[in-house]
Amino acid sequence: MESVLARYRNLIILVGVLFLQVLGLAVQVKRGGNDTENTRLIRIWAVGAITPFERGLVWVENSTGNLWHNYFYLRGVRTENRELKQQIEQMRLEQVRLTEDAAQAHRLQALLAFKEQFVAKTEAAQVIGWSGSDQSRIIWIDKGQDEGLKRDMPVITADGIVGKVLLVYKNPSVSQVLLINDQSSGVGVILEKSRLQGVLRGTVNGEVTLERVMSDEQVAPGETVLTSGGDQIFPKGLPVGTVTKVGAGKDLFLNVKVRPAANLSKLEEVLVLVEKQQQEAVAEETGHTRAADILAQRLPSVPEKPPDANAGSGETKPSSTPTAGSKISHPSNHAMGGAAQASAGPKPPVSPKPSGAQPQTANPSARPPATPANTQPPTDQDNPN
Repeated sequence: MESVLARYRNLIILVGVLFLQVLGLAVQVKRGGNDTENTRLIRIWAVGAITPFERGLVWVENSTGNLWHNYFYLRGVRTENRELKQQIEQMRLEQVRLTEDAAQAHRLQALLAFKEQFVAKTEAAQVIGWSGSDQSRIIWIDKGQDEGLKRDMPVITADGIVGKVLLVYKNPSVSQVLLINDQSSGVGVILEKSRLQGVLRGTVNGEVTLERVMSDEQVAPGETVLTSGGDQIFPKGLPVGTVTKVGAGKDLFLNVKVRPAANLSKLEEVLVLVEKQQQEAVAEETGHTRAADILAQRLPSVPEKPPDANAGSGETKPSSTPTAGSKISHPSNHAMGGAAQASAGPKPPVSPKPSGAQPQTANPSARPPATPANTQPPTDQDNPN
């Protein structure tokens, strides 16, 4: 090794000096169109030398990531896809069942002649006064008898029910509204999920409670309370409030507290339901066949009587099928004529003609009609010879 270095010592020193000189020039020399964006030559060389290695590293990284996400990471996708398909099939069956249940509910509702109430007309009113006592929760509105308001008309807001019209005045045209948190008020309500019905009443301190709910029933806080329509004042389905607390009450009933949906302490404008419309529920038309129709198709029916071809000509065609209580006549009787009916003596019995048989000729053994006396043949007594 020392011999090689000693032998090429001058050459190595020359190459080193040249390298240092080129390096110094690369550091000093700048390239670029603008003075502000000039780049040193050494930086350009360094970037050119390192860029291929960086590109290779980036390609390896992307290939590894694609292999992980497109193969290893998706190994359980087939099983997940199969489970999702099963869930879709179950949901389709559930949808069909719910559709049938809805159609059946419509049919039963129409069958029982249930009536649905709809809000037909409302009258907007502004709150102009409040009751001066904490014992009564009453507000005054600026609409009265002149606007068609009457006693016990429901009063609502966009959030929920407020109360009912208590008194109506004409001069001035104002009305008095009893709020639902008054202790003398009462509203028929129903819970949205459990479908339990009760009576909503106010308390002395202005709270709202739900009464007449048995203690063995399950009422969850947060359940929505709607009007039931049983009080014949509020239409069914209007929002009333939300259950906030459930506890044990007196006797066998629960003490259910309700937060009203409408802010009863900040009422400014209200709506009075002036007119309610009742509409008969109509069942949806479905393609199902009634059981009565299927039974009628399976039961035997009496064929219709074919039209009589001789009815227009006035001729009477003997019936080929005997009926109960009717006399059967043989075709030979018609062939004998009226002379056979005038003859004395009993007639031979005639057997009924089977259905579909061809008409028979006269019976040769039947008794001939009687001949006149002057045409009788001579006997042995008249001819002595």
